[in-house]
Amino acid sequence: MDIQEQLKTAIQQSIQALFNTTIEEVALQPTKKEFEGLYTFVTFPLTKALRQSPVQIGQAIGGWLQENSTIVSGFNVVQGFLNIGITDAAWLDVLNDIASNPSFGTLVAKNQHGEPQSVMVEFSSPNTNKPLHLGHLRNNFLGDSISRILAANGYDVVKTCIVNDRGVHICKSMLAYKLFGTDASGRAETPESTGMKGDHLIGKYYVLFDKAYKAQIEELVGQGMPKEEAEKKAPLMQEVQQMLRLWEQGDTETVALWSQLNAWVYEGFDATYRKIGVSFDKTYYESNTYLLGKEIVEEGIQKGIFFRKDDGSVWIDLTDEGLDQKLVLRSDGTSVYMTQDLGTTDLKYQDFHSNRQIWVVGNEQDYHFKVLFAIMRQLGRTYADGLYHLSYGMVDLPTGKMKSREGTVVDADDLIQETVDAASAAADEAAKGKLDEFDEAEKAALFQMLGLGALKYYLLKVDPQKRMQFNPAESVDLHGNTGPYIQYAHARTQSVLRKAEAMGISWASAVAPTQLDELEQQLIFLLSQYPQRVAEAGEDYAPSYIAQYAYELAKTFSQFYDKLPILKETDHTKLHARLVLTKSVGETIGKAMGLLGINVPDKM
Repeated sequence: MDIQEQLKTAIQQSIQALFNTTIEEVALQPTKKEFEGLYTFVTFPLTKALRQSPVQIGQAIGGWLQENSTIVSGFNVVQGFLNIGITDAAWLDVLNDIASNPSFGTLVAKNQHGEPQSVMVEFSSPNTNKPLHLGHLRNNFLGDSISRILAANGYDVVKTCIVNDRGVHICKSMLAYKLFGTDASGRAETPESTGMKGDHLIGKYYVLFDKAYKAQIEELVGQGMPKEEAEKKAPLMQEVQQMLRLWEQGDTETVALWSQLNAWVYEGFDATYRKIGVSFDKTYYESNTYLLGKEIVEEGIQKGIFFRKDDGSVWIDLTDEGLDQKLVLRSDGTSVYMTQDLGTTDLKYQDFHSNRQIWVVGNEQDYHFKVLFAIMRQLGRTYADGLYHLSYGMVDLPTGKMKSREGTVVDADDLIQETVDAASAAADEAAKGKLDEFDEAEKAALFQMLGLGALKYYLLKVDPQKRMQFNPAESVDLHGNTGPYIQYAHARTQSVLRKAEAMGISWASAVAPTQLDELEQQLIFLLSQYPQRVAEAGEDYAPSYIAQYAYELAKTFSQFYDKLPILKETDHTKLHARLVLTKSVGETIGKAMGLLGINVPDKM
């Protein structure tokens, strides 16, 4: 039973009956908490057509609805806002529908041929010269959650990742390892010999390179060389450039070193991905794709879309689109990032024929994607209108901005452990002995779930486009807008249901008519909003909508739990309704948090 649609239809009927006027669209919004009612209809837009004041229109429509609609229990008008109450019987019908529908909240998106639309979501995009860090976590959580939300909206979702595994930055780690990668006995360091994850080990050498490189620059500048020239002529940078040339020429020794170090990094990445619950359907590697796109550049030249300058470099002029001229091929015929992305975008479409391609990439690349999409449109790619950059802001810590090459980045693994430890301390303090029934393995699993849930929720509850600061201590608070608070609300629902079962309380599958408390109405209203919130989150690529919804639902359930007795209720019909409501809330919190990639415990 869709109350919103019934109410919209009734409002249209009332306007036709009262004013002999037809309106095509009726917009409803939740009533503000300071007023009675659950749905609000704004009458201001009707004043001109109906030639009455907003209050008069609201009073007339409200009176008609109360007299003619079986689902409206009452109304009030505040200026141009008609606030509408819904009958208990209508809300119980909604609750019964939700409780009996296992696929509640799953929507179906189809194309014009009636087939599910295919969406590709590319995220993570790590470099193999360092471990995943806090910024990567926001990227991965966004990409994973968007994938889950789109799947809940009925899309056929493909999750992809492109690994930046070649180039100057990779050669910096390789060279540092070659120069400094032996221990005191002269043996080459390995993840096994150092006890370090492979990605952490190689990240150490990226930092070592930067320190040694800066020392060389400082020495050359001290000898009178301009800094810009010193950065190019420093011996270490010269060696890095030579190593890159050797790699591109297929030099056996260089490629072997590259393969070994990358293999260690991939093992480290995989361990982190498993820890955070992220996976991909297809992984692309820059080493396989960086030469792609040259044929597309030639195609663009033939079509007159690209042009050559006197030095032989190839460009596109996008000034008509509010952009500028963009290099797509160097004068020596080598690729730039844009060349690679042109080819990779075509390759991904050939592999999966997705109706839509979404890139989850930080906002420092906004301009790059505007150019990429403009080029694809000019090249006449049929899929070009389905290309979308999900831009997000950077993440800072209370200590400030992170820099990889200076070693000030917070590794993802360390941050996850710090948050798990913080969750453990917060839970121990709040539990006051209640965790005694957990064995050590159960405690460890619970703290891991709470810590990871705290981290994911904190990073996902903020609008993706906003720059944000992450505070581990705030994220694990059991009393605020946090993951653990919502996880605790779920655990409460399960505790109630377990106790009911232990007490031998049984109830039928459908709730009988009974009088509802205002909080019960509010809970059912929130439950009924879930499909709409999922649809809106999918439309706007906004996990923050789901996070806010889960918090509203958990907070309202906590108020309901504190105010109304559930298992002490002596009226069996009311008891039955509250148990069905509790079960539905638990299931919906679980679904909502699942869309954020967060697991919920049954006990806390």
